[in-house]
Amino acid sequence: MLSVFTGLADWLVYRMLGLAPDDKLGDALHFFVEDVTKIFVLLALIIFVIGLLRTMLTPERLRGLLAGKRRGPAYLLAGLLGAVTPFCSCSAVPLFIGLLEASVPMGVTMTFLITSPMVNEVAVVMLLAILGWKITLLYFATGMIVGIVGGLLADRFGLERFVEDYVWKIRMGEAPAIEADTSLRGRIAFGLAQVREIVGRVWLYVLIGVGIGAGLHGFVPQEFFAAHAGADNPFAVPLAVILGIPLYSNAAGMIPIVEALIGKGVPIGTVLALMMSTTAISLPELMILRKVLKLPMLGLFAAFLAVAFVGVGYLFNAVL
Repeated sequence: MLSVFTGLADWLVYRMLGLAPDDKLGDALHFFVEDVTKIFVLLALIIFVIGLLRTMLTPERLRGLLAGKRRGPAYLLAGLLGAVTPFCSCSAVPLFIGLLEASVPMGVTMTFLITSPMVNEVAVVMLLAILGWKITLLYFATGMIVGIVGGLLADRFGLERFVEDYVWKIRMGEAPAIEADTSLRGRIAFGLAQVREIVGRVWLYVLIGVGIGAGLHGFVPQEFFAAHAGADNPFAVPLAVILGIPLYSNAAGMIPIVEALIGKGVPIGTVLALMMSTTAISLPELMILRKVLKLPMLGLFAAFLAVAFVGVGYLFNAVL
């Protein structure tokens, strides 16, 4: 199915523009055209479907699913809901408050907070299209494990004391829920509105990400990556995690960079460690979470995820 985008890039770059496949500019432009068209079409389809699901899984229903559950099943459920719910960082903060207000345990809430950006539903679907189901399944499983372990540690060490005091005073549950249009026409309209809103918010990141990926693909020799980020460099994975922290991108913007780096021979674990760091513990992400977490908790959160991402990177490199 995805070969249609390759064919479109072949026609535009090689036939219409007359560039050669072995030319660096032609190779980079082919990568750019193929990935831009592929990513935007996949994004639109994925966001529309998730928009339909979101009409059935509102924040109020999410709180109801997690509240009152036994700890064991609640951790697993929180991880799964974090992986499949389309809540961005800006909506994660009020949802974090709402879960705590609904008496959802701190550890369960942290599991949701970790898995929601890390096991991003867009990333999972696009990784599936690019890297196949085995790698995607391993990525999903490790993300779930990291989220659940993080939640267990938050409960074990009683980290509730590091949540900002005002969070415990908010009573979001007292506000009346907004009635949504649950008719088929209303669900479709909401899905299309989500496509317009989210694509309108991320399109620039996608173009920047594809541009970087195209430059890496067409102009940076494979020997450079083999020397600095290859399997023989034991420090490549932690360096990838450190490099991801000052950067900011969403999953859609990172996918073409992931594709280009893997195509250049960079080990999959190293590349995914960079992607997870960029999407889950980047500076803008931490600045948003600072609104609800005190500095000691924020530091523990970032340190735990950094160590976990390094471990996941080494695991992927060893297994694959």
